[in-house]
Amino acid sequence: MQNIVSRIKRDVVNEVVRKTQLEFASQISMHLDNKIYLKREDLTPVHSFKLRGAYHKIRTLNIRQLSKGVITCSAGNHAQGVAFSAKKLGIYSVIVMPKITPKIKVDSVKSLGAEVILFGNSYDAAYDFSQNIAKKKGHIFIHAFDDLDVIAGQGTIAYELLEQLDDIDYIFVPVGGGGLITGIASVIKTQRPKIKIIGVEPVGSAAFTRSINSNTHAVLDEVDIFAEGVAVKKVGFENLRIAKKLVNGTVLVSNDEMCAAIKDIYNQNRYIVEPSGALALAGIKRYIFDKQLHNNNIISIVSGANMNFDRLRYITERANLNECN
Repeated sequence: MQNIVSRIKRDVVNEVVRKTQLEFASQISMHLDNKIYLKREDLTPVHSFKLRGAYHKIRTLNIRQLSKGVITCSAGNHAQGVAFSAKKLGIYSVIVMPKITPKIKVDSVKSLGAEVILFGNSYDAAYDFSQNIAKKKGHIFIHAFDDLDVIAGQGTIAYELLEQLDDIDYIFVPVGGGGLITGIASVIKTQRPKIKIIGVEPVGSAAFTRSINSNTHAVLDEVDIFAEGVAVKKVGFENLRIAKKLVNGTVLVSNDEMCAAIKDIYNQNRYIVEPSGALALAGIKRYIFDKQLHNNNIISIVSGANMNFDRLRYITERANLNECN
C-alpha cells in the first residue's frame, strides 16, 4: 500500500488529466435515500480513467526505453490511454486489441497514430499475442493493470476525491484487472481508513470476487464480454495482493442492472456511459437494497464512456426490462 502511495506523481498525471468533476446526482440520491456522487472519469481526453495510469507509467521510462516504442494489449480504454500518451511524448506505439473491441475504441486508437492489431476474442488471447510481439520487436510493454506505476497513476483519483468531498462513507469502484480499485484503495486507506471501498463486478466476469472468496488467484473459464472494459479472466497479481487487504467488500450485478444504471445516469445528467462506466452505480443500487443503507455519502466511479452507438437499442430494452422486474 505505502509502496503505491510513494510512487504517485500527481504533477505528472496533471500534464494530461485535470481534476475531473464530482457531480451530485440529486435524482438518483432521492430515489436511493442516500447522497450519490458521480466521479466523472469519462471527462478525460480519452473518456476514461485509463489515461492516468498509462501516462504515469510511460513517463517513468528513460530515453533508451522510449526509443524502443511501447506496446500494450487492451479492450479499448487503456489502449487509448497508451496511444494518447505516446502521441504526446512523440514515441511509437503498438496496440493489440481483441476482435470484440467496440469500433469506436478501435477508431479512436487509430486516430491517435498508433499501430492497431486486432487479435483473438478475449483480452487474454490478445495479451499473449502482444507479449510475443514485444519480445520479437523489443517494444516496452505497458500493462493495463498489473504494474505498480500504472496502479499509482490511477490512485490520483483518490486524492481528488478527498479534496472534492469532506465526508465520504463509501466509494464504489468497477473492477476488471484491479488497477483502479488498488490505486484508489491504497490512497484512501492511508488517508482516511474509515472510508469503505467496495468493488463491483459483473456476474459473468467476477475474477476478483472469486479470488477473495476462495483465497486463491482464480482464473475464470469463460468471461462475459458485455462490459468489455472489465472482461478479464484473472485480476493482476500485484492488484490482488494489495487490494484484498484493503477492500471492504464486493458486489456482483447483472448486465440488466448495468443497463438500468446507464439509463439512470442519462436521466440524471443527459450523458451516456459504457457498461463498465455504469458498473459502480449498478453496484451501489444493489448494495443499498441488500444492506438497507440510508443517509450515506456514496461515490460512484464513472470509469468510461466509450460505447458504440448501435448498442443503445439493446441497452434501452434491457434497462426497461430491469425496471419491470
